[in-house]
Amino acid sequence: MNSKKKIIVSMGDPAGIGPDLCIMLAEKKFNAHITIVGNSSALKNRANLHSKKIQLTDEEMIHRGNSVLTLQDIEYPSDVIPGQPNKKNSVAQFKSMEFIVHELQNNRYDALVTLPISKNMLSDEFINFKGHTEHIASLTHLLGKEVMMLASNNLRVALATTHIPISKVPNSISYDSLKQTLKTLQHDLKSKFKIPNPKIIVTGLNPHSGENGDFGSEEIDIIIPLLNDLNSQGYNLIGPIPADTAFTKKYINQSDAFLAMYHDQGLAPFKALSFGKGVNITLGLPFIRTSVDHGTAFDMVGSKNIDPSSFYEAIDMAIKFS
Repeated sequence: MNSKKKIIVSMGDPAGIGPDLCIMLAEKKFNAHITIVGNSSALKNRANLHSKKIQLTDEEMIHRGNSVLTLQDIEYPSDVIPGQPNKKNSVAQFKSMEFIVHELQNNRYDALVTLPISKNMLSDEFINFKGHTEHIASLTHLLGKEVMMLASNNLRVALATTHIPISKVPNSISYDSLKQTLKTLQHDLKSKFKIPNPKIIVTGLNPHSGENGDFGSEEIDIIIPLLNDLNSQGYNLIGPIPADTAFTKKYINQSDAFLAMYHDQGLAPFKALSFGKGVNITLGLPFIRTSVDHGTAFDMVGSKNIDPSSFYEAIDMAIKFS
C-alpha cells in the first residue's frame, strides 16, 4: 500500500503569482503526491513566460521536481493575461474549491494548500465573501469555529477575529467566542504541533490592556474572567498582555502561541518578523489546510524575484501535519 501523502493545491487567482509558484514547484522535489487544481493553458503560458518547459499529467505520482506537474484541469471562460485579473476567470478558479473540499472530505487527499486569491475580484459575485478561510469553513459547515493562525519556525499567531472592519471588532469579541477560539487553538497545538501543554499568550484588545478600565472594559468584563476560568481547567494562558509589548523576544521565547484580538494586531508583527517564511493555517477544520502568507502580487507576475519560500513551507507543513 502506498503511504505517501496526497496534497491538493488550489492554483489561486489565474492572473496572480499562483501559477508562477506552481511553475517553480515543478522543479522542487517533495516526498508526496501533489495535485494542482488549475488550468492547463494558463500554466503552460506562465511556464513560457519564465522560459521553462513543464509536462502536465493527470496521473498521481511522487512529486520528483522533474518539471512534471499533476493537474486537475478546469476550464476558464477567457484566456489568462498575466498580471491582469479577469473576474470570470477568478470566479471559475474559486468555484473549484467546492470540488476540492468534496475530495478532501471523502479522503481522496490528505491536505489542502491554497495559493492567493483576489477578494476584490470575488466581492461582487460573493457578496459576503471574506476570504479562503471563512469560505472553506462554510463549505464544511463549520463557519464560526475556524481559527486563522500564521506560523513560522519560532512564532505562531492566531486571531480571535479575522476579516471584519475594525469598528466591528469589540462587538465580535465575547466570552463564548473567545472560549471557542482558545479551545480550538489548544486542541490543534496539541494534536498537530505535538505540544503537550501549550503556553498561550493572549493580547488585550485596548491600549495597555485597558489600563484597569480607563481605556476600555473588554479586558475586565470578558478576557480576564475567561482566562481565569480556562486556567482553572488546566489551560496555560498568560494575559491579557498589552499588544504593543506582547511580540517581543521575552514573550516569543517563553510561549508556544499568541492569540491576538484582531487581524492587524497579530499579523502586522508576525509579518514584520517572519514575512516570506510564514504559513497560514486554518485550525478547526476536518482536514489540514495551509496557505502562503502573502497575496496575489499581480505586479510581480513573471518576475525573477518571486520568492517561493512561503509556498514550500506551506507544502512542508501540510505533509508534516497529515
